[in-house]
Amino acid sequence: MNNLQPSDLSLLPILEALIAERHISRAAIRLNRSQPAVSHALARLRDLFNDPLLVRGEGGLQPTARALQLVEPLGEALALIRSLVDQPTFDAERCDRHFRLSMSDYGATILLPTLVSQVRQMAPQMNLSIVSYGRERAIAALMDGEIDLAVGVYPVLKQPGGRDLRSALLFEDSFACLFDAEQEGTPISLEHYLTRPHVRVAVALHDDSEVDDALARLGHKRRIAVQVPHWSAAPDLVRGTDLILTAARRSLDHIVPGNLRCSPLPFQLGSFPFVQTWHRRRERDAAHGWLRDAVANAATSRLGT
Repeated sequence: MNNLQPSDLSLLPILEALIAERHISRAAIRLNRSQPAVSHALARLRDLFNDPLLVRGEGGLQPTARALQLVEPLGEALALIRSLVDQPTFDAERCDRHFRLSMSDYGATILLPTLVSQVRQMAPQMNLSIVSYGRERAIAALMDGEIDLAVGVYPVLKQPGGRDLRSALLFEDSFACLFDAEQEGTPISLEHYLTRPHVRVAVALHDDSEVDDALARLGHKRRIAVQVPHWSAAPDLVRGTDLILTAARRSLDHIVPGNLRCSPLPFQLGSFPFVQTWHRRRERDAAHGWLRDAVANAATSRLGT
């Protein structure tokens, strides 16, 4: 790195925004600066780090390897600086931050109506963007600073790679089977469970499944006939077919029964934790902390947990 002047410290939030947005105009809007000012700052940053940092690629600017190396230490340094200069009392009404959250449509159905209502009433200047990433991508996005919060089921948090992440339990849920009663009686047996085709819900093709892991431990394997990324679409695929859907019980509460029936799993599988998780660099971020509290309150209000 070339000689860093005290005035250059003001460039670091610009670098953070550029890496996150990967577009000069969007970064300028995020920072409330002019596009020429951000372009000039990028030129100075390239000189300081002796690296292009962002280069043109498919879909816009792409960070270089050096820029990606800077994401974590940059985020931690800026979070610390912001925690030092933040006012002692956080004013939600004046907070104009833009937060990016990852959650499936299952989580969105449960949490978003109450969460958005809270944000509109208490933090009307705050903006939220919701994406639906698979488990591995969501964790990677948290680590890279691409998103601010991930809501869902993340077994990886128990692994060594999750040491930089923090999480808080929102509620516990369990699995149940949904099937068409004209095709099968209630409760469903393990024999029929294994011989029938299944619908599997997974955002990413290779996301781990607690159900398949539990069956593998018992020496069994089910046939996945259809895989879809959305919980909300899955129940209608079961109606009038021989398919079985194994899903979170809460996601089945709103189903119009008709011939559809719900049954306990025909094998042992414990409940699972539904959590919100974030990178430790956000730990002292007052606005981020307010948002986490709002997510927890939404879960409590909706489910009474």
